[in-house]
Amino acid sequence: MMDILLKQVRLNDNQSLKDIAISDGKIQKIADEINNPANQIIQGNGHVLIPGLVESHIHLDKALISNRVHNQSGTLKEAIQVTAEAKPTFTEDDIYQRAKRALEMEIEHGVTNMRTHAEFSPETGFVGFKTILRLKEEFKDMIDMQVVAFPQDGIFKLPGMTEMMDEAMKMGADVVGGIPYVDPDPKQHIDFLFDLAKKYDKDIDFHQDFFDDADNISIEYLARKTIEEGYQGRVTVGHETALAALPLEKLNPIIDLLHEAQINVISLPETDLHLGGRTDTYNVRRCVTPIRRLRKGGVNVALSTNNIRNPFTPFGNGDIMQVGFLAVPAAHLGGLADLPSVLDMLTVDPAKILKLDHYGIKEGNIANLVLLDTKRKADAVIDIPERLYVIKDGRVTVKTEKKVSTYRKNKEKINV
Repeated sequence: MMDILLKQVRLNDNQSLKDIAISDGKIQKIADEINNPANQIIQGNGHVLIPGLVESHIHLDKALISNRVHNQSGTLKEAIQVTAEAKPTFTEDDIYQRAKRALEMEIEHGVTNMRTHAEFSPETGFVGFKTILRLKEEFKDMIDMQVVAFPQDGIFKLPGMTEMMDEAMKMGADVVGGIPYVDPDPKQHIDFLFDLAKKYDKDIDFHQDFFDDADNISIEYLARKTIEEGYQGRVTVGHETALAALPLEKLNPIIDLLHEAQINVISLPETDLHLGGRTDTYNVRRCVTPIRRLRKGGVNVALSTNNIRNPFTPFGNGDIMQVGFLAVPAAHLGGLADLPSVLDMLTVDPAKILKLDHYGIKEGNIANLVLLDTKRKADAVIDIPERLYVIKDGRVTVKTEKKVSTYRKNKEKINV
């Protein structure tokens, strides 16, 4: 007796429809037809089935504050400033309720794995960080979360932050976080985080070179440090918008260096488009990292949300598919060869960053799956389809009741 039997789902546009048998949290069998009995049978009717979506860079602790914290200029500087001013007013319950709602929004839209940054500082203590760790435990049956120890306001310019970073790792952080450009010496910041990561044998995730221009970037130092420390494949950078300001003769050697260091890049187009180019008076730049060139150079690139309705990104509903849709025109990914890569950047590519074992639609893998309300995999992102079913560890966690509309001959609309 199978737990779930998915009937006639589409895995690829050039293949026949498949049945998928799920038991004990894993995909047991994939075949053209499976007739085993099951506790639950889901009729796919040719709809596209994809692996669980992966949110690789988000800030749950700062979500949903745009109704009370405002960024009038739309700049990164003001976003950091007004958020820093507001953080001391955040209570434990406030952070919990907002982060919980943002988490639920993500789960409803098919995210089964997440990496979230969580902040702390001498002024605010570990209240927000502990709250995110609490939510990780409470929602473990719905979503697998990695928590990044994130020093938003710097390390060396705040007394006691080096000790707090160490304490955060002892408290259960999964990843060491960094943001070199907010400290006086980015290289010192980077060196400290490598030492900390090696001490606890953890990967590192940087907010890196979030600039419109490339005058003060530290990515070359970071990449060489990664190779020097033997940390290839264990370092991720988010934003990295400054690369878009480099001419090819300077950009290409950096891409080669990133490839050699096996550094992952996460593009965050909702935030980067909103905050970028604010001082440009004409021909305003997109300020999105050069996704196509990075991928062509062999760099693993993912797309992610970053923020939901706060001074950094005053919009969003937790649907990472909308991030993918936005990336298509923003990063010129609409070409025949490029469009299929967008779904990968929401699934298999961020799965590599999070080092998810047994991920993907394959016999023996963990049954983290999403059934989409579209019948062409090529349209999976551009349709922004409803998530009909979300399956986490072989159990249905989300089911969407599809509303059907029809018309009489006189064109009167009727809801059924």
